[in-house]
Amino acid sequence: MSQIHESLALVLGGGGAAGNAWEIGIIAGLAEAGLDLTQAAELVIGTSAGATAAAQVRSGIPPADLLASVLSGAGRPAGHGQERPPSLPMATVFERMRAIGAAATSAAELCRAMGAFGLESDSILEPGAEQRRAIVAARLPRPDWPDRPMIVTALDAQTGELAAFDRDSGADLADAVTASTALPGLVPTVAINGRRYIDGGVRSTDNADLAAGYANVVVLSPLGGRTQTAPDSSGQFEGLRRLPGMDLASQVEGLREQGSRVEVITPDAGSRAAMGTNQMDPATRIPAARAGFAQGQQEATRVKSLLVS
Repeated sequence: MSQIHESLALVLGGGGAAGNAWEIGIIAGLAEAGLDLTQAAELVIGTSAGATAAAQVRSGIPPADLLASVLSGAGRPAGHGQERPPSLPMATVFERMRAIGAAATSAAELCRAMGAFGLESDSILEPGAEQRRAIVAARLPRPDWPDRPMIVTALDAQTGELAAFDRDSGADLADAVTASTALPGLVPTVAINGRRYIDGGVRSTDNADLAAGYANVVVLSPLGGRTQTAPDSSGQFEGLRRLPGMDLASQVEGLREQGSRVEVITPDAGSRAAMGTNQMDPATRIPAARAGFAQGQQEATRVKSLLVS
């Protein structure tokens, strides 16, 4: 068994614009009920939309103010009125990703194939790289890495290997978050230190296994395992294949076997309705944040019990 630190790791999963706003709502709701995870978490791990949330959580801005920013409509995509960057049809992209998942015989093969898809798509998407980075940077409350530990996940597009960026990795924060949110086929791969990277959510929507060694782990998972359901179920993320070890249930089981106490918060019925079936639609942000806030208040007792057990 690995050494366990008597501390808390907060895991923020991916899930598009709706997922990011829901996570901020949950955190604000928990804080309203007396549990401020922005202060309690020794480590914050962010993947995809959760990477942006991680930077927000680690910014030093109080949870209530983070929520107020979402509800005011702040943090919308930059460049309003400018020409949109080149893109591929979203339905086509998700169809291709599902096909890649169906053909893969291992998690490593799936990650490499998704990286290859990202690199292949760069021939169309690369002209929008600078604009894409500006959009992501505009969402970050602070330009620099926080002093307190934070990990942002991405995948090496050439090898499919996980990259866990932090303040000591030599990557600019905006570059790391842009890489973590670089969904293959939708936005260009991101160059960092001579390598190209794609969305960390390709490996796992949560990457909760990176919290190994922490006594207490709280996972906010906007997708909550729904990616393992049938391809024709609602939501564009549904039906994306998760091979063993990449799914949240396997990662949580592994953490518990190593001695961690883990609580997972997934969207309740009200939050799922607010998030809708297109979680990448910015119009979902305000309703998802409001629903998350209400759910966070309700979840506070359960999460507090983890920390005092």
